Amino acid sequence: MKKLPRVLIVEDESAIAELVAVNLRHNGFQPIWAEDGESAQRELDAVLPDVILLDWMLPGQSGLQLARKWRADPRTKPIPILMLTARGDEPDKVAGLDAGADDYITKPFSTQELLARIRAVLRRRAPEQVSDSVSIGELTLDAATYRVSFQGQGLKVGPTEFKLLHFLMKHSERVHSRAQLLDKVWGDHVFIEERTVDVHVKRLREALGSASAMIETVRGAGYRLTAQPPALMQA
Repeated sequence: MKKLPRVLIVEDESAIAELVAVNLRHNGFQPIWAEDGESAQRELDAVLPDVILLDWMLPGQSGLQLARKWRADPRTKPIPILMLTARGDEPDKVAGLDAGADDYITKPFSTQELLARIRAVLRRRAPEQVSDSVSIGELTLDAATYRVSFQGQGLKVGPTEFKLLHFLMKHSERVHSRAQLLDKVWGDHVFIEERTVDVHVKRLREALGSASAMIETVRGAGYRLTAQPPALMQA
């Protein structure tokens, strides 16, 4: 007998949780409901689900805090997390994805959209793995120790910006469109706007400081990391 995919619903509003659970059950999933982070953790400790539907606003620990906690735990790290929230503004989406969510769906949502996104994260292609080191000019990224340095000085780079920088450095001198970066850095299972890439490029440039000129915007095409940007050549 085929095993039904287990979906852990972490949602404090019982009416929403019940509606989602009924629709999941009717479409070949096995839903489990937890109304807060504590009960969700008990479910995770017992049996790992195939995907987590995580509400942002919860009593006690928020969805963001839980996402960060589960991403930091090697046991729960691989589980896809789809964040459910009434907060639809771009900064909130970026915060959710930065916390470790694989996807983001804004309330109210249609059942069909929710099911499509769950299926997408279950069959997702993971982004390229960060497991080696690379140097371009005086910029060095060491994936094993999670360090970035420029001219021997350590730089503080956020987790998403680290992955973005690693990909750009591994494929330097090539122009990458926003859509390509979404697929390669976030994975093609993620449904986020292409302009979200711009937000992370801006953050990455801020983190790189004097090395920021190495990341070039190619108008109408995307972004490129180059070892010889004009700003550094003139310095």
